[in-house]
Amino acid sequence: MSFVWMVIVGFLIGLVARWIIPGTQALGFILTTLLGIAGSFVAGFAGQMLGLYAQGQPVGYIASVIGAAVLLFVVGKLKGA
Repeated sequence: MSFVWMVIVGFLIGLVARWIIPGTQALGFILTTLLGIAGSFVAGFAGQMLGLYAQGQPVGYIASVIGAAVLLFVVGKLKGA
């Protein structure tokens, strides 16, 4: 069940990241979800390893959105969008 929850939260974080980044992103449902999951994982792991916050703190969700937004920006630039 945790994998399903991770996909749902990753998708929501991906949607928020798409909303933050200006312009149109020609990314589908699957890529949005994957970027949200990757951004959540990278930002969450990095923040916890650096001792910035513990698991489950609200700042972790903010960091996840920022991580997903950065990945979304990079993928958008690589795709030329």
